[in-house]
Amino acid sequence: MSTLKENWRVVALVTLLLLSAVALFIPGVPPGTSDTEGAGAANQSTNLQYGIQLSGGTRIQAPIVGTTAEGVDVAPADEADLAQATADRLGLDPIDVRVSNQTETVEVFSNNVSTGEVEAALEAEGYEPSEVRPGVTRDTRENMVSVINDKLRESALTGGSVQQVSSPGGRSFISVTAPDRGREELIGLLEERGVVRVYAVHDNTENGSYVREQVLSQGDFAGIGAAQRSETQGTHVPVTVKQSVAERYANDMVEAGFGSGSTCRDSDYDHENLQNSQADCLVTTLNGEPVFIGGVDPGLGQSYRNGEFANNPQFIMQTSNMSEATELELALKAGRLPAPLDFDSAESQTLSSALAQEFQQRSLLTGILAVIAVSLVVYLRYGRPEVALPMIVTALSEVFILLGFVAFVQYPLNLSHLAGFIAVIGTGVDDLIIIADEILQQGKVETGRVFQSRFRKAFWVIGAAAATTIVAMSPLMVLSLGDLSGFAIITIVGVLVGVLVTRPAYGDILRSLVLDED
Repeated sequence: MSTLKENWRVVALVTLLLLSAVALFIPGVPPGTSDTEGAGAANQSTNLQYGIQLSGGTRIQAPIVGTTAEGVDVAPADEADLAQATADRLGLDPIDVRVSNQTETVEVFSNNVSTGEVEAALEAEGYEPSEVRPGVTRDTRENMVSVINDKLRESALTGGSVQQVSSPGGRSFISVTAPDRGREELIGLLEERGVVRVYAVHDNTENGSYVREQVLSQGDFAGIGAAQRSETQGTHVPVTVKQSVAERYANDMVEAGFGSGSTCRDSDYDHENLQNSQADCLVTTLNGEPVFIGGVDPGLGQSYRNGEFANNPQFIMQTSNMSEATELELALKAGRLPAPLDFDSAESQTLSSALAQEFQQRSLLTGILAVIAVSLVVYLRYGRPEVALPMIVTALSEVFILLGFVAFVQYPLNLSHLAGFIAVIGTGVDDLIIIADEILQQGKVETGRVFQSRFRKAFWVIGAAAATTIVAMSPLMVLSLGDLSGFAIITIVGVLVGVLVTRPAYGDILRSLVLDED
């Protein structure tokens, strides 16, 4: 028991190695890694994910379409009215205008309006912006990153990533990486903003013409089921309406005449010319195009009327085929892109799988050569296998733990990350040499207290060096510098693992060796 208590750091190291092995090799750790058909799953024997440099794929860097008016002092209660009025003056859909009281900005997401037109529209509404400039706000950029990240995840683009990047001139871009995907396929996913709306199309009894009233929008849904197909219901997506919206939606449907249900076929509805419609229909659109045209089941209509729907606000959104159902599910789950991306001004990088495989092989060879070189230097330095071998094993265990971490968080590896691994090997062995020199080069170690004193002195040097490395790498990690951030993240995590686990564990191993000799 005393031996276990003295060597608890070694036990911690072994535990981390076992956990890393689980993260690396057990399917489903983390959840979802057992599906190796997605992009980036270049190595089916492990849970590691590779970026485009090691698996092939596409990276697109595109600016966000938008114009921002700053210094617009609008009251919170007037935000929606100003957005609608501005959209009407500019001939846009209201979703293309965002008004914020907190940032005092008005953003217009369209390539078809100029800064002068935006300024004139706001002045016509009684507002005088301090500046109107191309581009969008930071909040919009962060929201874009979040929604695109959800799109990549929901569309099974394993290994895909998205981040903000800035050019030297200060212009901001959204950089999207998709392993094992072509440029057109990635653009096809990103150019659709995922706008879902549900309309009640019915006969207006006042003038006998058909009207189209929006009864649900994207933010009105609390839960989205998986796209599915059944013999009785066809292809559909089960949805749950928010409790706060359910009563209002049910009342709107009753007022529109759907309280007793309705019968509607595709041919009964004309999306381009509403007055050619021939029946009351419930219509779901995705990016402005109908994906479902149909009636309302009498049972569902009755639940609208008697209040049962408000207590259990669930129904299905049917589609024509499974492809539309999957796209509808993705749009509902990932959310709507706040603004479109300007693919005409986009920069793209495409790597073939063959070139990526070559990079993998060369990276592996470089890593092996680095380990051999470090091992030879360590052996020549001490000439004692019992000192050098634990040092090399400890350094390699550090790399293995780091691989387990990367596999667990599903961080797609690129060449910059592998450079971080090699840097971790170098700095790790350097710190272990400091420990060995401090303990072995100052004479005989007679007691555990002497060993502990020397080890503590060496560890202060190592801790100071680690702190310096973390401080130096931190700006690279947080700034939008592309692959450099990956290098910084791997290096920092490697340094933390070394300082907290592997260096202390090596100290325990060396303590056992030295005191056993004495």
